[in-house]
Amino acid sequence: MDASFWRQRWENNEIAFHQSEANPLLAKHFKELSLAKGSRIFLPLCGKTLDIGWLLSNGYRVAGAELSEIAVQQLFMDLVVEPKISVVGHMHHYSAENIDIFVGDIFNVTGEMLGPVDAIYDRAALVALPEEMRNRYAPHLMEITGKAPQLLICYEYDQSLTDGPPFSISDAEVRRQYDRDYELSLIESADVSGGLRGKFPAKEKVWLLQRK
Repeated sequence: MDASFWRQRWENNEIAFHQSEANPLLAKHFKELSLAKGSRIFLPLCGKTLDIGWLLSNGYRVAGAELSEIAVQQLFMDLVVEPKISVVGHMHHYSAENIDIFVGDIFNVTGEMLGPVDAIYDRAALVALPEEMRNRYAPHLMEITGKAPQLLICYEYDQSLTDGPPFSISDAEVRRQYDRDYELSLIESADVSGGLRGKFPAKEKVWLLQRK
């Protein structure tokens, strides 16, 4: 799986993964991060998620990284905000009041480019990547954010039944990727209503990762 896979999905509007409302699990569990208003939240592989509007409307600042420029253009259209666009390193930087989105390969995002981050909200990144990329992604995410605390949402199901994305992320993998640097708490585990893609039994899990 490479960058062209995701760009093609956006170009063809094959975005069934895009939710038509802010994720209820974000509203339910965001308080677990214990963040003051004005804190800056990083959303890796953010797409045009309505979670960004939820965070902004609740008084938080947002940073994001997204491969597809189409997704980011649509994000700002949905927010009814005119972004300032600049080039930073290998990325396009879309910015407006309280929001910074970096367009390009997340592995080209640096900590200096991103700036200070108070927390990470990962709803769509870890589950979007095959295992070999997850093994690169997790340490890179910690490096560029200074191991900021995370609210992580992922799925677990029998991967042999269907291909990802979203990929199945086991409890063991969450621990393997993050246990050395974070205290891990599984704060919700629930059956996906109707199954994954309406076919396959799956659980949606919410993890809180607090820096050790």
